Amino acid sequence: MTRFFYIPMIQFMEQIEIYTDGGCSGNPGPGGWAYIACISNEVIRGSGGDGDTTNNRMELQAVIEALRFISSLSLESNVPVVVHTDSQYVQQGITSWIRKWVKNNWKTSAKQPVKNKEYWQTLKELDDAIRPKWVWVPGHAGVALNEECDAMVQDEIRKHDR
Repeated sequence: MTRFFYIPMIQFMEQIEIYTDGGCSGNPGPGGWAYIACISNEVIRGSGGDGDTTNNRMELQAVIEALRFISSLSLESNVPVVVHTDSQYVQQGITSWIRKWVKNNWKTSAKQPVKNKEYWQTLKELDDAIRPKWVWVPGHAGVALNEECDAMVQDEIRKHDR
């Protein structure tokens, strides 16, 4: 008797590509976040927003939501994840600054509390679990999936504008 086993193709992927963006109208003001995850032959989009937030919070929320989504999948641990963000705040924060913040008990080099600490703590947990590669892309420079994320963010801002 021949047996056939279903093996999800997701196990054979080269990598997962994620694009994120966040923004708000006014700072603070109504804001939105968005991500696009390219997984195998699928493209998954997610977005949301807040009626009273900041640009940096929405940039952080975008990557948090994208990585939460990836965490919810049953992936092989060796599938590389690449996160593309147009936020140097996010890219530099998670790849460089966060080590010093943790060492200094969530204080900046100026001995001030780190802004958006709760977001950074959540992002650090996800980063530690997934270990994505972080890539900065210039905003509004014609990177197709970054531009699509930006359009999704603008839609969310309009939804959450009072």
